[in-house]
Amino acid sequence: MGFGGISPWSLLIILVIILLLFGTKRLRNMGGDLGGAFKSFKQSMKEGEDSEKGKDKDDEAEKVTHNKVDGDVIDVEVTKKETTDKS
Repeated sequence: MGFGGISPWSLLIILVIILLLFGTKRLRNMGGDLGGAFKSFKQSMKEGEDSEKGKDKDDEAEKVTHNKVDGDVIDVEVTKKETTDKS
């Protein structure tokens, strides 16, 4: 017994019928198209992962630039400009 109760001879007969209906050239083209689709999908997934990694790096850099030093903040307002004359 083969897959799901289908014998190997039945599978062979089905394969021959498919070859007669579609022809080898058309099946080869369909296989190439399917392979191209898989390749494109894998490339898109890789680009998505790369952009996520880049986004994470940008977020880390942004966190570093927004870190503030703990300490006292002195708020100063200038009211009079002092000049020193060296005579």
